[in-house]
Amino acid sequence: MKFLYDDESFSFEALRAAGYATYGGAELGEVLVTCRQIPENDEAAWSTQWAATAARVERIGRYALAAGHRVSAREALLRASNYYRTADFYRREDPADDAESARLARASQQTFDEAAALLDTPARRVRIPYEDTTLPGYLFLADDSGERRPTVIYHGGYDSTLEEDYFALAAGALRRGYHVLAFDGPGQGSTVRDQGLHFRPDWEAVVTPVVDFALGLPGVDADRLALVGTSLGGYLAARAAAFEHRIAACVLHDGVFECHGPFAAIDEIAARLPGGLEALMAQNTQARWIIRNGLWTFGLSAPEEMGKAIEPYTMAGLADRITCPTLVLEAENDQFFTGQPRQIFDALTCPKEFITFREDEGGGEHCHEGATALFHQRTFDWLDGILGR
Repeated sequence: MKFLYDDESFSFEALRAAGYATYGGAELGEVLVTCRQIPENDEAAWSTQWAATAARVERIGRYALAAGHRVSAREALLRASNYYRTADFYRREDPADDAESARLARASQQTFDEAAALLDTPARRVRIPYEDTTLPGYLFLADDSGERRPTVIYHGGYDSTLEEDYFALAAGALRRGYHVLAFDGPGQGSTVRDQGLHFRPDWEAVVTPVVDFALGLPGVDADRLALVGTSLGGYLAARAAAFEHRIAACVLHDGVFECHGPFAAIDEIAARLPGGLEALMAQNTQARWIIRNGLWTFGLSAPEEMGKAIEPYTMAGLADRITCPTLVLEAENDQFFTGQPRQIFDALTCPKEFITFREDEGGGEHCHEGATALFHQRTFDWLDGILGR
């Protein structure tokens, strides 16, 4: 689905930013005027222009807050958070030593944190015990009644941030009466930037402490816990559900059986080019970003290490250990995990359902970016049935 750019990666990320308008994370006009100032493939301009829009919108929020306009302040700060995240997206050449990347990430976190405190039921920032440290999270409550409700444990994937989790899932869950405990696991968001934690294939070691924490929270119905993972999180959530059986339902958004596909595709294309992988990264935005982000989030020093690092990320021999009802989602035109949802679905032996989001209904992009309302409608309608709501 081409959106504003011919470059596949720029098109997708612009659509991703714009799609969060469903829950107040963007304004279409702001997206359009920002993108028209960004030439094709110009990552520096991408960062500069999105950062400028974010700063302008943040000022709107701060003026509104100072004047006592709570709703206006919340709306502007939510948009600013998404725009700061978008501005930082391609800054992956050396993020550990990139002061501007760190500034943008902090600004996204800060503006969201201030907006979250202005929600009708303010969100609560939490730290979840994990090994010898903690993981950052937000507890979003449908209301402050204390009523025990079904609760979604949610994490993203290869490049998600905790703040983005609100637009990607939590806002839709809250409207339907679910509590949400969203968190960044190792390799995600601030855990890699601030704590030096990297992805690990045995994601049950991450989710089990989160379940322990969730069960100690007021208002959480222990019998109605759902686990949802997005993008690479489709593998991570499946892996966790194979071992953590306190989960009553699992949603793979979208399904992933094994994770080497995008990296194998890059290697295959690079092998046909004079100059190999270096040449491909120089000319292809998506390949360049995938490799650079992988080096950072997996804690690697060279692109050649990616293949071996990703090998353990597979559900082979594990899928039949998932016992809870599982919803597997698929995007018709997924550019990263083509065929993977069907593969994991076929390997499951638990109660299961498969939904394909088609291009002609607007949901064919990876993780249904641009079709957030449709994704939430189908996902939560299914969860309602499974959890007896």
